[in-house]
Amino acid sequence: MWDLLAAIPYGETRSYGDLARQLGDPALAQAVGAANALNPLSVVVACHRVVAADGNLRGYAGGLERKRYLLDLEEPAAESAARLF
Repeated sequence: MWDLLAAIPYGETRSYGDLARQLGDPALAQAVGAANALNPLSVVVACHRVVAADGNLRGYAGGLERKRYLLDLEEPAAESAARLF
């Protein structure tokens, strides 16, 4: 699971369900959330990039305000990358 978190590019997000499907079982979405909550390296392995399937923010050990701040900080990079393609 940690390798999937580490593979989310800067400026992009994935849902808990996306990660569960990558693990081979969509029913693991809650387990992905629980594992994400235990991330001891949240600055290195950017767990703030995992959001709900509808795009809403859910759970973050540093608080949802900080999660929103980090995602907003990365947003210009995502917009720049989108213009390239």
